[in-house]
Amino acid sequence: MSAETDGRRAKGERRRRAIIDAALRVVARDGVAAISHRVVAREAEVPPASIAYYFDGIDELLVAALLDGVDALVADVDALRERVDDPEDWPGAVADLLVAMVRDNRERTIAEYELYLLAARRPALRPAARRWIDVASGYLGDACGGDPVAVRVLLAAVDGFLVQALIADEPPDPEALQQSLRAIMRLRDG
Repeated sequence: MSAETDGRRAKGERRRRAIIDAALRVVARDGVAAISHRVVAREAEVPPASIAYYFDGIDELLVAALLDGVDALVADVDALRERVDDPEDWPGAVADLLVAMVRDNRERTIAEYELYLLAARRPALRPAARRWIDVASGYLGDACGGDPVAVRVLLAAVDGFLVQALIADEPPDPEALQQSLRAIMRLRDG
């Protein structure tokens, strides 16, 4: 492969990335209903035809944006797994991650949750939404002693914590989240 081909491929990847990031910004700012080829192109500062070049339709763009969010969460959880050895430290580490998602990445978290919920109405997004559930279930299996019911309860609680935090006026208290996560993780023991 020539340097010229590599350069074109890299430019194409940058443009595709810019389109996905722009779609997430539009969803975060204005909601999914605001997504169109023109709006996303304007936000990404690319020609409108670029959207159609990289994505077969709006649903494909939304799937790519949701999968991008899933990949980011997977990377965050992988980083946690690398640094957290003791199962007793998981509630604190997860609480810190949730707080960062709301405090430091609030707009992106809003966009990802809007896309996640949109999967209930748009079947094209469902595999992407379920991918996070599947990946997270695998990660949490060890923390929950392999109990699938405990994993579902913990995932539902995390979703609830994040939604409540996104509508709150203040970011969540990491200590309170940690206590709640500890209580949920103990349910399987009791």
